[in-house]
Formats: sequence, C-alpha cells, structure tokens
Amino acid sequence: MTIKILMPALSPTMTDGKLAKWFKAEGDQVAAGDILAEIETDKATMEMEAVDDGVLGKIVIAEGTEGVAINSLVAVMLEEGEDVSAADAAASTAPAPQATPPEEAAPAAQPAPQAALVEKGERIFASPLAKRMAADAGIDVAVISGSGPHGRIVKNDIEAAMAGGAQAAPATAQAPSGVPSLPAIIPSMGSYTEIPNSSARKIIAERLTASSRDIPSYMVTVDCEIDRLLEMRKDLNDRSPEGEDAYKISVNDFIIRAIALAMRKVPGVNTSWTEAAIQQYDDIDVSVAVATEDGLITPIIRSADQKGLAKISIEMKDLALRARDNKLMPEEFQGGGFTVSNLGMYGAKEFTSIINPPQSCILSVGAGEQRAVVKDGALSIATVMTCTLASDHRTVDGALSAQFLQVFKTMVEDPLTMLL
Repeated sequence: MTIKILMPALSPTMTDGKLAKWFKAEGDQVAAGDILAEIETDKATMEMEAVDDGVLGKIVIAEGTEGVAINSLVAVMLEEGEDVSAADAAASTAPAPQATPPEEAAPAAQPAPQAALVEKGERIFASPLAKRMAADAGIDVAVISGSGPHGRIVKNDIEAAMAGGAQAAPATAQAPSGVPSLPAIIPSMGSYTEIPNSSARKIIAERLTASSRDIPSYMVTVDCEIDRLLEMRKDLNDRSPEGEDAYKISVNDFIIRAIALAMRKVPGVNTSWTEAAIQQYDDIDVSVAVATEDGLITPIIRSADQKGLAKISIEMKDLALRARDNKLMPEEFQGGGFTVSNLGMYGAKEFTSIINPPQSCILSVGAGEQRAVVKDGALSIATVMTCTLASDHRTVDGALSAQFLQVFKTMVEDPLTMLL
C-alpha cells in the first residue's frame, strides 16, 4: 500500500512552508529515520524525516516551492512489491496541493484584452517580481493573462507580453482620492539586484507590520552608568575556570539577568493583551534578538530569573550560534514574555524597537560610552548606556514602565544586587 508523505506542521504557528530541498530522488530506497527534505518554516530551516521504509515513488511538490500548506501531499512512497503506477495513482487522487511554485516553472502566457478583466470585476493577481518587470517595461498588468496558480501573473507572463508587444501602462495612476500615485519603480533608481524573500523574512514583515499598526506603543528612556558593572564583569571573567565549565560573561548577559529580576519584581510587564483579559505569565522567559541572514530571530532564555550569569552566558552563546545556522527548535524561539534588543556592539547610541507580539515590552539597549555627568554638584566622567523601553499601552501603563526601568537601572548600576 502506498504511503502518502504530507507537509508537516513543524511549529504551532506554521500554516505553510517552503519545500527548500529534496535529499532523496524518485526511485531511491528510503529507511525510517532518513532525511527526506529540508523545510523552511516561519523562523527556521528544519529537516523532514521518513517514518517508514520504502522507495520514493513520486515527488509531488518540487524543491524551491513556497507556500506549501500543512498536510498537503508532497510525495508518495512505495512499499515492497509496488510499482510506480501505484504512486501515480495515489498522487492523482489526492487534492491539488496548495502551493506557490517557483516562477521559472510557469509556462508563457498570451496577452488578454483588458476589457474582459474589467467587465468581470476581477482583482488582478500578480507576483511582486511580475509587477516590477511590468512597471519597468511600461506594461499594464491588466492586459496580461496569468498562467500561475489561480490565474496569478508571473515572470514568464510579463516576458511573453514584452515579446508580443502588450499595451503600455500610463506613467502614473490615479489614486481613489484623485491624487496621482507614484510609479511602481522610479526610473532614476537605476539597476538593482532582486533578492527573493525567504519564508522567515515574510513572516517577520507580516508580524512587525501588524505590531506597528495594531499596538498602541510608547517609549520610556533611562541612562544607566555601567562602570561598576564593567569592573564586576572583568573580575568574574578573570575567575573563569578552565575546560567545559569556562565562561566569558558579556554586558548583554548582565542585561538579561537584570531584566529577568526586574520582571520578577514588576510582573505587570510580563503580560499579553487579549480582548477577554490580560494574560500575566508565571514563568520569566526573556527573548533575545539575534541577527541572522534571514532577519531577526529571538531565542529564549527560559526561567532566566533562576539562572546565574555564567549559566545565562553559556546558554546564550549556544542559542545565538544555532540561531545563525537555522538550527533552533521551535520551542527555543517561540514564546517568551519580554524581548531585549542590543545594538550597543555596533556602536548605536540610542534606538527604539518594535514590540514583538503577543509580548507587551521590548527593551532597546545602546552602546556604553563615556559621557560627562554631574555627581554631587561636580562634573565627572562615567560610562553611560541608554536604554529605551517600548510598551503596549493596553497592558502596561506609563507608571508601570517607569517602575520597571527604575528597578532595572538600580540593578545595572549596582550589579552586586543581581547576585543576591
């Protein structure tokens, strides 16, 4: 009996993914546990394993295909004694897979009259690449018939229209308000290289756009003197043992611990908004923004208030390394009650961040630098670090944000309190 291989749900929030690569070809022997394919989810690249022995009879979804819905048929395996016709039969009776194939695979299309589309009142669907190509060539996408899924206009359709001499589009279009809109591409921008958006980049864009649009956020800023923290950091690192227990504590490790302890004292920042109630979390899990080639990902230090500086340092280095290699498990970056983003290592003095929903707060940490400060009426020099807290006003009022920052600042400026 044939074995249907379906697109797996590799995380609780996953609705679709990209089938990035097949490691087996049609006709290959497969043993349970073998890696069949590589799947790109919203934030990581993960491997899909075979759960049965057999022969890979038919690949239904080609590698490079994006937007493959979970539980869609991606391949068919044959058991001993079955031939390829059984795989073809299983694939033909399965529902059509919901996916967006690579644009290069789409056949060329012929131009269609614009009137036909307008009379039907249909919305014109076109890929971003096709829209840009049409704008560059001065072609109105309304006169193109799409050959992609559900009539979507893709790259090859524009190329065919260019070869066939489709009707040119006007330089600008009238917006509904009557104000002329800008052309899709500004000619003076010159040549460019198109970098395809990864699944992770698309999800980041979607989530942060929703955050900026839907969350009433506000900012509160404090300056923290960190000379005593830097002295303690040096002293602790000088005491690091040799071998597997060795550690090298960073300023960011102190910040993570200070945030966790401040969250314990001010639990109101460890919350999420829902229409029915504000959810306040019992566990203190701190998400830490890490830059990767595909964009930011936020691995989590779980129960950070219960871990010492050395433990946080070792765990954070491991998470950051695997985050950059796309090797994190979903539970290692999904969740968390509070996020910290530190651009101090890049020399950024001060910045603000977009809240990572459904969390209520994110702390932006700038570089420590020597500044003139006044102490007891006299001018002196101190190493100062600017921190800005962005909060969701639905869950965290201004006074609560200020209270949290006051506790955080006290711990950073008197780091011995973190060791109590």
